[in-house]
Amino acid sequence: MSQTSSQKIVEQARARGAYSHLIGSRPTDKMSALDAIASALSFPDWFGRNLDALYDCLTDLSWLPYGEHVLVWEGSDLLKQADPKAYLAIRGVLSDAERALAPGGDRADSRRLTVALTDG
Repeated sequence: MSQTSSQKIVEQARARGAYSHLIGSRPTDKMSALDAIASALSFPDWFGRNLDALYDCLTDLSWLPYGEHVLVWEGSDLLKQADPKAYLAIRGVLSDAERALAPGGDRADSRRLTVALTDG
């Protein structure tokens, strides 16, 4: 049996000592995508369910252990097809958060965010 791309990403993350966070659903609208990301990363109760709050939580992650955190979103193309505007907005926030937490980023600390989007 062949592995899915998500399984490969999780194994590669584990091999380098990173924590994997899988989006368990396949959201097709903005609110369900925000909720799925929040669930995958165990966002605190104060998460405001909007793009600004998404960025704030993604660039904080203080409730998670130190190290790299890989957010794996299998089927991200479903949101892209159903609501391209929401997909682009959320994808932009994910990219901005990755840059902010990267070495040399304006929010860099001992946690790093890597986002892996897969079709399917």
